[in-house]
Amino acid sequence: MTDFVFIDSGVGGIPYMMKLLERKPDSSCIYVADTTNFPYGEKTHEQVIKCVLELVGKIRERFAPKVIVVACNTMSVNALEELRANYSDIQFVGTVPAIKLAASVSKKRRIGLLATRATCENPYNIELKNKFAGDCVLINRPDPQLISFIEHNAFTASREECMNAVKPAIDFFRGEGCDAVILGCTHFLNFTDVFKAVCEPDIKVVDSVDGVVRHAIEVAENTVVEPVETTADVNGGVAGVSPARRGSEQRSASEGKPFPTLFITGFRDTEEENQYNVLCSRFGIQFGGLLSK
Repeated sequence: MTDFVFIDSGVGGIPYMMKLLERKPDSSCIYVADTTNFPYGEKTHEQVIKCVLELVGKIRERFAPKVIVVACNTMSVNALEELRANYSDIQFVGTVPAIKLAASVSKKRRIGLLATRATCENPYNIELKNKFAGDCVLINRPDPQLISFIEHNAFTASREECMNAVKPAIDFFRGEGCDAVILGCTHFLNFTDVFKAVCEPDIKVVDSVDGVVRHAIEVAENTVVEPVETTADVNGGVAGVSPARRGSEQRSASEGKPFPTLFITGFRDTEEENQYNVLCSRFGIQFGGLLSK
């Protein structure tokens, strides 16, 4: 059984996994990027649900997760209820835009939400706004171009290129008089330091990382889950996991420190493969390659 599996359409959820490992370094963690279906933010509500249910079905069979952190706002606001209804043996922790936190730091009462189109247009945000920021003006900006840049270029681009990619969004919110901006797509969390540099000194940047990680640990510690049978190969290993990688996991487990591993569902091109190799090297994550069907 795997302690935590993190899912996203790409690199967005990495900061959640790394923050959790800072706090619980003994946790076994798997990260799955559904790159075949990237970007989720341009899909319909029904398409998001279909893709996420299929993804979690594969993950459940192969990794028997105790907790799945849905490290994607678009997946969470569209499919979290369906996930819980279809996979009652798994605990799910979702991510939603940090509207409550933004309202707590905004003095002008004008807050910006930078996210995918699907997240910006989801009615759930209106519920959050009415509940936690009723006296604030919420200004939405869907930015699929910036999300795509982060997914495909973030870990190989220069600092200057990253700053230039972020600047149009922040200029927009500054022009709207916002003094707090919510990073409402988890992809943006890989750029938190860049956003802060561009926003200073007049705009505060807020996200959900600390709250989500704290909640995920609480859920795991208070959950007793029956083991789920996984698909095994003839050598007794988990299907879709190479013997070499299993050996590495066994060695790390014997040393008392599980090794986090990242899988993707498909490569767009060789450059994308290089992007994930660079990412894994930078964060000390093992790259498991393609998650087999």
